[in-house]
Amino acid sequence: MLFDVCASCQRCCHVFPEELPLPISLTHIEKKKFGSLCIKEKCRHLSATGCVKKEKKPFSCKLYPLSFDPVSEKFSYDVECPLMPAYIDQLAEPSSEAQRHLRLMKNEIKNLRKSDAKFLQENHAVDSAYFSLRKLPRQ
Repeated sequence: MLFDVCASCQRCCHVFPEELPLPISLTHIEKKKFGSLCIKEKCRHLSATGCVKKEKKPFSCKLYPLSFDPVSEKFSYDVECPLMPAYIDQLAEPSSEAQRHLRLMKNEIKNLRKSDAKFLQENHAVDSAYFSLRKLPRQ
């Protein structure tokens, strides 16, 4: 499975001591559930097998390693995520896990444009400041 590497890597859920804390962007609904989340060293929801929140984790976490720019309406990805070479390769296959993930993200973004466009702007600003982003091929 494509995302199985995430449990062992956990790069996205850690902040190195020399880096600034990583604020987790939350939708207005997620703010009611989580309050606020910020990774200062290690995400408090991270276990040895990955995120304990599973499918209930914030959308910005589900979106990673992708980032969506609401101005250009294009996806980028974190070049430092070791998952991305396989993810990009899988985008050529309509029934792949990467394509399924991208479709789910596009659908959720479509909903967020109507209900919480501010979140999309804030999330992309955080991603752009924190990650090294490159345009996703085969969008």
